[in-house]
Amino acid sequence: MTEIVHVPLGDRAYDVHIGPDLLSQAGTLIAPLLRRPRVAIVTDENVGRLHLKTLLDGLKAQDIAHATLTLPVGEATKSWPQFERTVEWLLAERIERRDVVIAFGGGVIGDLVGFAAAVLRRGVRFVQIPTSLLAQVDSSVGGKTGINAPQGKNLIGAFHQPSLVLADTAVLEALPARDYLAGYGEVVKYGLLGDSAFFEWLETNGAEAARGDMAARSRAVKRSVEMKAEIVVRDETEQGDRALLNLGHTFCHALEAATGYSDRLLHGEGVAIGCALAFDLSARLGLCPQEEPSRVRAHLREMNMKADLSDIMGELPDADGLLELMAQDKKVVDGRLNFVLARGIGQAFVAKDVAPDTVRMLLQDALTARS
Repeated sequence: MTEIVHVPLGDRAYDVHIGPDLLSQAGTLIAPLLRRPRVAIVTDENVGRLHLKTLLDGLKAQDIAHATLTLPVGEATKSWPQFERTVEWLLAERIERRDVVIAFGGGVIGDLVGFAAAVLRRGVRFVQIPTSLLAQVDSSVGGKTGINAPQGKNLIGAFHQPSLVLADTAVLEALPARDYLAGYGEVVKYGLLGDSAFFEWLETNGAEAARGDMAARSRAVKRSVEMKAEIVVRDETEQGDRALLNLGHTFCHALEAATGYSDRLLHGEGVAIGCALAFDLSARLGLCPQEEPSRVRAHLREMNMKADLSDIMGELPDADGLLELMAQDKKVVDGRLNFVLARGIGQAFVAKDVAPDTVRMLLQDALTARS
């Protein structure tokens, strides 16, 4: 059964379809967007090998022609060289403003292709077909697009809403367990930031979803998308409430930079560790009960997820080094660190100008615990 979440953004409104076997229906769902029966698809090597034929069969059923570009796998793809390659390819394929580009992959592909669509001819339409849990619940919805810079993650980009999102939950069966759990880090984030009842549901049902229960997976994706859509509609360009979606991300982005955006730490793993650290920081500041960080970590541990700096293999910078990486984060305003903190599970808020010494002490303690 397919669920639909509507993202009501006026003339930029779109639907997010959630459910199994949507790839085979892609032609039917995309055809109403097309001025001519042709699309450009950008994917990566893994997704192309596993799922491209199913998507092409779905398009063929509606006589939709295609051109396909296949990019390398990994976070390193989200960079200037592959971005330039993608834009040049789209121009060579004579993609027009009224055409549709399909971002077919995880968050890396979605972010890069969305950014390419945003700048090509000052904006062409694109469809997100996210194939990872992380992309289905987070990066495919909301219109944030971009690439990484040597100075930090997602520092180059634009807001460009998709015209349609197809979150096929059946493709999640092909994910390695680590990748699924990394995406689950973003699912947990939604409960922590604004829906304690959802977090309680995850405590009971998260393991079933991880084991492949399709109904549980669809519910987890749908509620996550609903929450993100509600926040995006209130604050599309992150001037206020949308910053709540960054719970855990200030820590996460520093840790990703410290590990070279490598397989040492996947984005969703960094989010999970970052959420736990954000609750630690909240407790230290007397904002939430001391039991809340323990409850967060208990669920992450139950799901066999990373929850502490000690779960990251290899060397990390010292506390000052991590603070310096945080200073490159997009959420720094006038040189001051902003964090999303919490008064309890489901009660997040944006805290401005958190004292660096408090953060430094927290990081020092966390680093000491891993040695």
